[in-house]
Amino acid sequence: MVLRDWRKHRRENNISLSGATVKITGKRSQIKGEAGAGRGAERGGDAVAKVREKSRFGSRLRRRRLRERGEVNVGMGLGGAAPYVGMVMAECAQVGLMIISKQAMSTGMSNLVFVCYSNALASLVLLPFAFLLYRSGRPPLTFSLIAGFFLLGLVGSLAQIFGYAGINFSSPTLGTAMLNLVPGFTFILAIIFRMEKLEWRSLTCMAKSVGTIVLVTGAFVVTLYRGPALLTAPSATDSHYLNLPTQQLNWVVGGLLLIADCLLTSGWLFLQASILKSYPAELIVVLCYCFFVAIQCGVVTLIVERDMSAWSVKPTLRLLAVLYSAVFGSAFQVGICTWCLQRKGPVFVSMFKPLGIAIASVLGALCFGDSFYLGSLIGICIIVVGFYSVMWGKANEEKMGKPSLHSTTNKAPLIENKIDETEEDILIHKI
Repeated sequence: MVLRDWRKHRRENNISLSGATVKITGKRSQIKGEAGAGRGAERGGDAVAKVREKSRFGSRLRRRRLRERGEVNVGMGLGGAAPYVGMVMAECAQVGLMIISKQAMSTGMSNLVFVCYSNALASLVLLPFAFLLYRSGRPPLTFSLIAGFFLLGLVGSLAQIFGYAGINFSSPTLGTAMLNLVPGFTFILAIIFRMEKLEWRSLTCMAKSVGTIVLVTGAFVVTLYRGPALLTAPSATDSHYLNLPTQQLNWVVGGLLLIADCLLTSGWLFLQASILKSYPAELIVVLCYCFFVAIQCGVVTLIVERDMSAWSVKPTLRLLAVLYSAVFGSAFQVGICTWCLQRKGPVFVSMFKPLGIAIASVLGALCFGDSFYLGSLIGICIIVVGFYSVMWGKANEEKMGKPSLHSTTNKAPLIENKIDETEEDILIHKI
């Protein structure tokens, strides 16, 4: 009896101990679960924070990369609008150069003297910059390079002489319109020298070929057909009817001279590209070019202009034209175009060329009494269509990675951008 009671009491104690153990184990499991949940929440919070930090770091890094390339906030703010504003200012400077040079030559200033003075002054302006920039790592000059600089100056001086003479015979509006022929003539010369092949099955080749034909057609329309005046200044109305045959002849002569200027400019681009391959110091090349143009035009002027009064810079308009040509025509315009070329590419820079036609037409008609004719309007519209056709073909070639005249300048930024993107991904994943 006593033994039975003792066994019963022992079973009850075991049951109570088991219950306590279960309770303790359950409590421990609850505590572990709460701790695990806390640690999971903490880990989840850390993961979210790390992802946010990655995103913030990636955004900062991308903004820094874009800021270094000049591509941040394109179309918004000063940084993104700078290339657009710069190209508009460059086109205004180009049109201003044509207008002020025509006004200076209308006072009797020789175009040879104008080219000589402006390039001599441009050489003096560029000399200290070239010396400071290439003070330590200047490439050596050889006789073949100097001969190349001389030939570059000869072609450039002929182009400038023909160009200013054409503007003097016609108008700055026609001169600005004819500048759009340069891409077409460049394409023709590339075919002649076998730098490009005609692939009629290629859409880009067709666009460039048809665009070149349209460009040349528009140039001859604007040169040979004048038509009635659409915009005429009151002061120029009487002289328009009194000297109509002479004005028509001058217009045709001016247009032909400007076509020759564009053809020489295209050849000058080929020659400059070949020199830059062997001597990649752009500022020194421009300096030597301006120097040789000044020397060559000076020698020719001494032979052609026997009267020493031709060298006079009076009235003051002549001096202002020379200063404007040296500072804004050479330093400012070339600098802005080079800066935009490095950040946006050659197609972006070329897109603004037709804008100069509108600027020249408005300024010429409103400020300087130049008339604007129906033939000019029709020819300019044809030229603009051909120009954008050629530019569309060039842009497609760049997208497909085909070699072109600009391939040497475009490959390096593409490789650099790829390296920057890879470095950015590595830095983000390291966090």
